[in-house]
Amino acid sequence: MPHKVLIADDEPNIVLSLEFLLASHDYEVAIARDGHEVLRLAAAFMPHLILLDVMMPLVNGFDVCRALRDDPLQRNVKILMLTARGRESEVRRGLSMGADAYVTKPFATRDLVAKVRELLRDIGA
Repeated sequence: MPHKVLIADDEPNIVLSLEFLLASHDYEVAIARDGHEVLRLAAAFMPHLILLDVMMPLVNGFDVCRALRDDPLQRNVKILMLTARGRESEVRRGLSMGADAYVTKPFATRDLVAKVRELLRDIGA
């Protein structure tokens, strides 16, 4: 059974390329385009990993990350913040909110796939 990855981003081009990339590596993928949808799909889809953008409509990625960490059913999901917001203070904020990793856009697909594999290495599917 493949690992489940929830892509949380509101940019259609990013979503399409991430969906194709992850599906080509045999991950089961779901898409959320705003913060509310991330929280709803996280509960329904039960992903092993969430690729979480910071700048999203309705609820930003920092607040989504905090909500997931506060939820006993979602507390252990891996969260990789994938965002253009790359200042050191933002990286610290994301990690302090509970993100497991922080990757800035633009990113090399090879590096992203390696980080996804690393985060999912110890999770059984």
